[in-house]
Amino acid sequence: MTVTVFTNPSNPQCEATEQELAKLGVRYVAIDLTQNPSTFEQIKDAGFKQIPVVISPNSSWSGHRPDLIRQLAQSFAA
Repeated sequence: MTVTVFTNPSNPQCEATEQELAKLGVRYVAIDLTQNPSTFEQIKDAGFKQIPVVISPNSSWSGHRPDLIRQLAQSFAA
């Protein structure tokens, strides 16, 4: 399964989310929104109000959400 994290490398919530995903063994692709302004606009148009934005096959959220990261890791392990 593919997990995509839309991120800004200088944002502490983005860094914490990526670290937590890596720690729990969730493989993901990071998209740097500072290098992709049109993608940033699409994220905003989709209604996300903060970064990071995490998109997986069965869920999506914005902000650093350790609870949802753990759930995601558990679903991948199942």
